[in-house]
Amino acid sequence: MSKICQVTGKHPLYGNNRSHAMNATKRRFIPNLHYHRFWIESKKCFITLRVSAKGMRIIDKKGIEVILNYIKINKEF
Repeated sequence: MSKICQVTGKHPLYGNNRSHAMNATKRRFIPNLHYHRFWIESKKCFITLRVSAKGMRIIDKKGIEVILNYIKINKEF
């Protein structure tokens, strides 16, 4: 499964590790993703999303139903 947040769209970025001697080796910066169950009051059921820590903060701020409507309208993920 891809490492993409279903709310924010965050995905892995690529860059370099740098040693003290400034030698570069390739690496990936992976988002902080978690599977989390959210309760939907209108449907009386749980939904499981793969969200980043920032995505959880957005859901706490705006509400899960607002975010689900946004995802359905934009169909980004």
